[in-house]
Amino acid sequence: MLRITRHRITRARITQHGIASSRMAVAAGLAAAAGLTLTACGGGSSNPLNSSSSKGTVVVGSGNFPESELIAEIYAQELTAKGVKVTRKFSIGTREVYYPELKNGTIGVVPEYNGALLSYLAPSSTAASTSAVNTALASQLPSSVKALQSSPAQDSDSVTVSAATAAQDHLKSIADLAPYAKNMTFGGPPEFKTRADGLAGLHKNYGLTFKGFGPLDESGPITIAALQNGKVQAADLFTTTPQVITDHFVVLSDPKNNFAAQNVVPLVNTKDVSSTAENALNAVSAKLTTADLLQMDKQTGIDHADYATVAKSWLSQNGLG
Repeated sequence: MLRITRHRITRARITQHGIASSRMAVAAGLAAAAGLTLTACGGGSSNPLNSSSSKGTVVVGSGNFPESELIAEIYAQELTAKGVKVTRKFSIGTREVYYPELKNGTIGVVPEYNGALLSYLAPSSTAASTSAVNTALASQLPSSVKALQSSPAQDSDSVTVSAATAAQDHLKSIADLAPYAKNMTFGGPPEFKTRADGLAGLHKNYGLTFKGFGPLDESGPITIAALQNGKVQAADLFTTTPQVITDHFVVLSDPKNNFAAQNVVPLVNTKDVSSTAENALNAVSAKLTTADLLQMDKQTGIDHADYATVAKSWLSQNGLG
């Protein structure tokens, strides 16, 4: 059974997070500056992660959505703090664009989501837990690419309810919905109705049959509004959607792994990877949690804080940087 049916990098993350146009302009400026730096350094070392070389530079890339840029900035600042020379190349594009660049060494490291990458490389994989996904992913990566330590932080699909609904029905886990689902309307993107890890998965894994289904958007403003006003009583939201904080939504735990793991993981080019760079990135992974990522997404997406400032603060709070 196909457990991971979407490539997270293609999702409309900017709409989800409500990023101001001015912030995207800053990101574009950083990307342009990184491009100029890369052009100027074209004759340098071909080893993007060899910090022991006087010419070696880690080119830190990101996908084209704010959360990826934020994590990439955390990576860049931690590498710099450990004496590794860094060039930023943010907002490259979708996985179809940045993954080949990583394979050929144009970039040295990029933030990834283990489950989404596995889906991209092996669409028929049924791995669901973090350990199973990591094992399966390792077997699919070419020799030029390596997934370092995955973090506890996950940006995954979830079954989410309002605080009032959670309190009223004593809901903590998806399993707790069993007595109530028959009276609930579930909301999510149209494809959730037929996805293997959508309504079908919730029925197979938890025995849930909902009264109805409301086709909405993908963890965006329509879904959020429907959950706020009670049009739907449960919805598919990403675990790092900032409104989980601002609207006091409750993300129900998923003990049966209906939704495959989506742990944040540094993906690197393996050519002469320095131990300094690898250790720095793994140190970030060891500290980064879903709650941290949710809070930082809220700061950048709702409060419009500069993501470099947010990244620096998080590193300092966790004894890094």
